Amino acid sequence: MTRTYRIGQIVPSSNTTMETEIPAMLRAREAVLPERFTFHSSRMRMHRVVKEELEAMNREGLRCAAELADARVDVMSTACLVAIMAMGVGHHRTVERELAEVARANHCVAPVMTSAGALVEGLKALGARRIALMAPYTRPLTELVVAYIEHEGIEVIDWRCFEIADNLEVGRRDPMRLVEDVRSLKTAGADVVVASACVQMPSLPAIRPIEEMLGIPTVSTAVCTVYGMLTRLGLIPAVPGAGALLAEGGPVLG
Repeated sequence: MTRTYRIGQIVPSSNTTMETEIPAMLRAREAVLPERFTFHSSRMRMHRVVKEELEAMNREGLRCAAELADARVDVMSTACLVAIMAMGVGHHRTVERELAEVARANHCVAPVMTSAGALVEGLKALGARRIALMAPYTRPLTELVVAYIEHEGIEVIDWRCFEIADNLEVGRRDPMRLVEDVRSLKTAGADVVVASACVQMPSLPAIRPIEEMLGIPTVSTAVCTVYGMLTRLGLIPAVPGAGALLAEGGPVLG
């Protein structure tokens, strides 16, 4: 019998993208591989991507982990990158440990991950030492994201931020705009381009076009999250059309 896996996500209340792009990638995978997936979320209140709201939202994460544990999900992930990265370098490890403790206390043995940690993990799986990235955040928050990634040993050679504080507005951004946005990014010498260093800024349709245009492996936080989920489930991390990280046969290095 084909096994069905339960995917659990801890999602900002105003996020509309991770519950769209994660299922889209795993449905595409279902077309070529036997495993099946269902999707389950618990929400934390957040409207504007500013540090005060991010801090308040983070405090709700433990409740969400307990709720997802009740569903006996097979893997559990946060779905907000900047909320973790804004709290200080290396913070995803603390969050993963705290969420896992709650999950275990509620009789759930699922691996626990964060989208923040997944981006770092995905970049390292591609052998990235130098990257360029795009993000929707205000400049101060984007600078925190850049510092966080660089603390993990990956140089950010160039970056762009779009100064959007309203999280719903971020989610309404046309993902294909990124194909034009990336033209203003300095990518010469980059090992990987991060089309969206954000779980809310849609990017999935733009991943392959950017790769083909630049000839550089291209990822997003959502793509890296799927990679992290599949590897933790012990499954082949392959999704058609999702770029080099999720290529059949393993990550395609630049």
